[in-house]
Amino acid sequence: MEYRNLGRTGVSVSPLCFGTDCFADPIPEKECAAMMNRAIEVGFNLFDTGDSYAEGEGERIIGRTLKDNGLRHSVLLATKCDHGQRRPGLTLDEFVPELGANQSGPTRLNMVRAIEGSLKRFQTDYIDLYQIHRQDLEVHIEETLSALTDLVRAGKIRYVGLSTHPAWAVTEAILLSEFKGYVRIATEQPPYNLLDRRIENELLPMAEKFGLGIITWSPLAMGILAGVYDKEDEYPSDSRAALRGGFYADRVTAKGIEVGRKFSVLAKEAGLTPAQLGLLWCKDQPGITAPLVGPETMEHLEDTIPVLEMTLSDELREACDNLVPPGSNVANFHNTAGWMKAQLT
Repeated sequence: MEYRNLGRTGVSVSPLCFGTDCFADPIPEKECAAMMNRAIEVGFNLFDTGDSYAEGEGERIIGRTLKDNGLRHSVLLATKCDHGQRRPGLTLDEFVPELGANQSGPTRLNMVRAIEGSLKRFQTDYIDLYQIHRQDLEVHIEETLSALTDLVRAGKIRYVGLSTHPAWAVTEAILLSEFKGYVRIATEQPPYNLLDRRIENELLPMAEKFGLGIITWSPLAMGILAGVYDKEDEYPSDSRAALRGGFYADRVTAKGIEVGRKFSVLAKEAGLTPAQLGLLWCKDQPGITAPLVGPETMEHLEDTIPVLEMTLSDELREACDNLVPPGSNVANFHNTAGWMKAQLT
């Protein structure tokens, strides 16, 4: 397996990275630990989570697993600073009632508090990649960069990144870092799959220009590309649309399901499972460092492992382009980003 450079950092990451959004929600800890150990065994070396995932339990599971196997320093831990105001009763254990509305967001006040919580849950003294979960227009980017710079200098984080930010905001952050000596943004983590290709218009060209690592989420379009959904308004009981509803359900569209059916046929003709082709397509798109794989069972994980060694052919790339043209979308995976005004093309 050939590892890839994470932007211009010099850090090497596996061509597929492990996303843990489903840890504890709904996957039990024993299964999570088994999948993590298997992933490390075959070469995965970056595990991504967020401090709000399962109210912090995702970080705890990762921390306990790495403590048990003794492999903390063999992997890269990536987490995020929560972007939504928490509600009483649905909070992390270090919730401070006196802070009220200041429990979240990329402010110095919140991040200094949040990083300590993540370190505690991970049972480690540093985080390899700390990411700002969403753009917050009420917090000036200099406030965020200044706090992140201090956290890097304190040794609590190694690299910093953004998630689901517009290209102009990433560019602003990079230029401010160069002008004022702040820590430089190393990565962006956007949604990207065959059903929503809009990052190809501006974000990926910008990333190439500035040497930014791109780690993408939802490469299988929440299972739409793997044939999970048959109808736009009917969801399998164990699907994310059924379990979480809201903006997850809004991503399931009739056009997306139609493309998913054609995509499954294409995968079968190529001798692949739909999940394998979805990951392979995303992994080998120009400008992509690595997609996040989010298996919910060991069987799912085993299905993805062969993709680590695969290469997308020109014929398959063209066939996928015929299903959804470059730069367009038939489902909206930017629906948690307030800055994205265009919904469907």
